[in-house]
Amino acid sequence: MSPTVFAPWNNPDEKPLIRFKNVTKKFGEFVAIDDLSLDIYAQEFFALLGPSGCGKTTMMRMLAGFENPTSGRIELAGQDIAPVPPNKRAVNMMFQSYALFPHLSIWDNIAFGLRRDKMSKDAIEARVAEMLKLTRLEKFARRKPHQISGGQRQRVALARSLAKAPKLLLLDEPLGALDKKLRQDTQFELMDIQESTGTTFVIVTHDQEEAMTVASRVAVMDEGRVIQVATPAEIYEAPNSVYVADFIGDVNIITASTKAIGQDQYHLNWIEGQPPLTATSALPFSEGQQAHLAIRPEKIKISTDRPEDAPNALQGKVLDIAYLGNLSTYHVELPGGQVIKAQTANTRRIARRDITWEDPVWISWSATAGVLLAQ
Repeated sequence: MSPTVFAPWNNPDEKPLIRFKNVTKKFGEFVAIDDLSLDIYAQEFFALLGPSGCGKTTMMRMLAGFENPTSGRIELAGQDIAPVPPNKRAVNMMFQSYALFPHLSIWDNIAFGLRRDKMSKDAIEARVAEMLKLTRLEKFARRKPHQISGGQRQRVALARSLAKAPKLLLLDEPLGALDKKLRQDTQFELMDIQESTGTTFVIVTHDQEEAMTVASRVAVMDEGRVIQVATPAEIYEAPNSVYVADFIGDVNIITASTKAIGQDQYHLNWIEGQPPLTATSALPFSEGQQAHLAIRPEKIKISTDRPEDAPNALQGKVLDIAYLGNLSTYHVELPGGQVIKAQTANTRRIARRDITWEDPVWISWSATAGVLLAQ
């Protein structure tokens, strides 16, 4: 039997843990959040993703209680949280700077909030021991923050945030200060910890790779609005707009006018003097409507000979090659001047690089390789 897939958002009977209902937040004349509605479910690892200034941190600060909505309401477990002060919410926030107390040991940093809550000594000891084990910090309990590494400090901040067993943990760019390799390792640790505690995590990040790695669902934001909410796979394979396609990973966008040629099939007239491209789309497009074909570079084949039977085959010349060890990305200039990226996996030990700069090449892709977008 396959394990049941965690997808409470597909179950109409499931009640969300967090509800944004038509929330607007203004700072003076500036609209930071614009009539936003969003549901987040218990035990989700939810990512708010977008460029600087898109409103993701403002949403998080409203959840934490540092800001109140100008209009609309935010509910936590069915309750309007606006009147509840930050220290009375079942919500904890982990800051990018970690905000550890430098003069306290790791043990005392984790125990700090529990002591303030007047928890009994035995209960504190048991809870801190549990948190140290969860974050693999038992050996460092007596050290001060400056005596451990950045990655370990990050885990102390996480342990301290989880010690009070919040319903919801907010993480503001939590891995921003770590180097790339450590960040990747820590992403998997975060996922394991989130899964073993069952706490709902909401992470704010501008790093698409991070959001795609850790999250059960991602909300892609722009200018105070949510553009698309979906699983990482759906966001990557079925973006709802050029903005989302372009924000996540690498993509080629070809703008064309559409002409239906059968059930869900379209011809795309993209440039004078070139044969039309063929694409499929479940979304309907009218005759002559402008559309944008978004195709990921790894879905485009590159060859020196004209491919047989490919519905889309274009000739161009190689402008540039980016060699990334496991992948090579070829930048191919087409007759009209448009540059298309095609990616190949380097599976052999020594790549017999039969395609090089300035070479004439063919690029090709299937009718289903791209997504046809209206906006």
